[in-house]
Amino acid sequence: MIDSPPAPESQEPELLAPALDPKISVGKRIRLFFFGKPLSSDNMEHTLLSKIVALPVFASDAISSVAYASQEIVLALGAAGLTAVAVANGQPDLAKRAAFGQYTMLISGMIVALLVIVVISYWQTIFGYPSGGGSYIVSKDNLRSKRLGDLPGLIAAAALLIDYVLTVSVSIASGVQNLPHIPLLPDGAIKQHTVLICSLLIAVLVLANMRGLKESGTLFAIPTYMFVAMCYIMIAVGFLGPMLFGWKFSAHYDPSWGVVKSGETFGFFVLAKAFANGCSAMTGTEAVSNGIPAFKKPKSRNAALTLVAMGVILGTLFLGISGLAVKLGVVYPEGGNAPAVIDQISTAIFGKTGRFAFAYYITQIFTAGILILAANTSFADFPRLASILARDHYLPKQFSNLGDKLVFSNGILILGIFAAALIVLKKGDTDALVPLYAVGVFLAFTLSQSGMVVHWVKLKDTDNRWLTKAIINGVGALATLAVLVDITIEKWKSGAWFVVLLIVLLVLMFRKIHHHYADVAQQLRLAEYTPPTVLLKNTVLVLVPTLHRGVMPALEYARSLSPDCRAVHICTDPEGAPQLKEKWEQWGGDVPLVILNSPYRSLVGPIMRYLDAVGMERRSHTITVVVPEFVPTKWWHPLLHGNSGLRLKIALLGRRDVVVANVRYYLQHLNEKASDSALLEEAAEGANGHGHADATQGHDGDGGIHT
Repeated sequence: MIDSPPAPESQEPELLAPALDPKISVGKRIRLFFFGKPLSSDNMEHTLLSKIVALPVFASDAISSVAYASQEIVLALGAAGLTAVAVANGQPDLAKRAAFGQYTMLISGMIVALLVIVVISYWQTIFGYPSGGGSYIVSKDNLRSKRLGDLPGLIAAAALLIDYVLTVSVSIASGVQNLPHIPLLPDGAIKQHTVLICSLLIAVLVLANMRGLKESGTLFAIPTYMFVAMCYIMIAVGFLGPMLFGWKFSAHYDPSWGVVKSGETFGFFVLAKAFANGCSAMTGTEAVSNGIPAFKKPKSRNAALTLVAMGVILGTLFLGISGLAVKLGVVYPEGGNAPAVIDQISTAIFGKTGRFAFAYYITQIFTAGILILAANTSFADFPRLASILARDHYLPKQFSNLGDKLVFSNGILILGIFAAALIVLKKGDTDALVPLYAVGVFLAFTLSQSGMVVHWVKLKDTDNRWLTKAIINGVGALATLAVLVDITIEKWKSGAWFVVLLIVLLVLMFRKIHHHYADVAQQLRLAEYTPPTVLLKNTVLVLVPTLHRGVMPALEYARSLSPDCRAVHICTDPEGAPQLKEKWEQWGGDVPLVILNSPYRSLVGPIMRYLDAVGMERRSHTITVVVPEFVPTKWWHPLLHGNSGLRLKIALLGRRDVVVANVRYYLQHLNEKASDSALLEEAAEGANGHGHADATQGHDGDGGIHT
């Protein structure tokens, strides 16, 4: 038996606390403070999640949706006049109130039944794709064809990316919506600054996730579990209190919240709209199957158990809150200022004053907390999906890069920017954001389940239960397709058309990016490459602003590249040219000096024209331009120089026939200083040939080129 060699020690030196290590720069100290110590790739296993931590990371979106899903059902029914306070001729309309309760619970029950189907379907997806069975992967692998190519997978990916952005925006906006009605907070302050508060909360989530997935999951576990606990307590008290203790609860309706319609418009389409709105409770149920690689081993089993736990919690809370909304007579008028439904329920059960008021505050605080932190599901899945798309060359490759904390930092940052932009666009209005919701996720559901049917059919020769599995996923595909059609029709005018348009534009962008990468790969492949038969020759040009110590290393480097070497000086002041020539004869050696006159004090124009002339003269030569630069010792010193070297390099890099190299000369701290006036006088003499018009032409007054 051969012992395995010990793991190599990390090449990264142990980082001290930023405040204790004087060698760490200010910028790095700030980065360490906000993001923590970088993690080695060897620590990847230590960042994986247990089931307890994975539940708030991947299921907080789905669980938190109970805070607004029942509300959307009540809103849709109330818009048609079917509410718990329906009146007719000034008297309570008991028939309509009874119908309100029946239809609310019927729709909630249908959504929970759909949830059961989806959970069972994704249970199979988890074990069918143990490496991560997101809609994109399943659709790409199984629905690909010669005619469609990867189109089904790209549609699923586009739908999910859009839905992840919407999840962040809706969750944050809904969480902030639950804050203004807490009396402990200043009256009206939150509503006046909703957009700013939402944007700041998104920034906090971005920062937390940049610190690492496991760290953010641990941080968000408390609000998730406390919300679940308080909801179960609220449901238990609401239903058992009247039965066991004779307590009486009822929601308060304030006419100032909005007008309750009379109900003449009620019909099938209202129920369809209420069902479509209530299906927002289903968003986020795919997150677990997307995030299988983030679980500890056994990954598939842990992910499946987390999925089931999420489904049980989501289903029971959704039915309980809908039941309480009916039992207590909750009203949520369209376009009004009513508190959120869950706020009204907790107010009716716990009260805002009295001995149980603390339970109301706890419920609302953790409701707002989980809604805000539910966006973390998207921060876990959006970057992961973007990295997979980047790996398949459908997004820029930067999305596949792991950051210091072993997370996909670029995806996290882009998600935060898009979500904040959507908040600004919709002014943080939850009711304006929700109509955009759920279209993408049910499109992804349908494609994923359809792909799983094909997957099991492919395995019919090796899996004895393939038919049963195919039927289960087939039922899931049909159910989610029916919901997709309903949601698209009902929400088309409210914003579904915009989501469809975005999906089309994203798919076109994916294909354009993929075509670019394919074109680059075709041009860079070595299969048809033939080495040149004629050796290339090199002509080297050294840009000389003036002659000083910082130029000499660049001159020596140029000599080492080719004997065909010359120095080029752009002269903006003819009176100083003789002095430069005199110094060049002493220090320039055998390298000829070419002086280009620039009467308009331009740097770029003369050098470009000279490069054109050299290119015509030496057609078979490679032209290398060497740019000398000095590097100051302090971070603020560059502000004192013209940065002409940077402008020159940018201009030169645009030419196809030129190789650009810059040679740096690092300045040092001097212990003994000569007379400042003497030094400046000497530098001014050296600059006379090239630097009198610093502000105009971009040269440094001390005769140097600096970047």
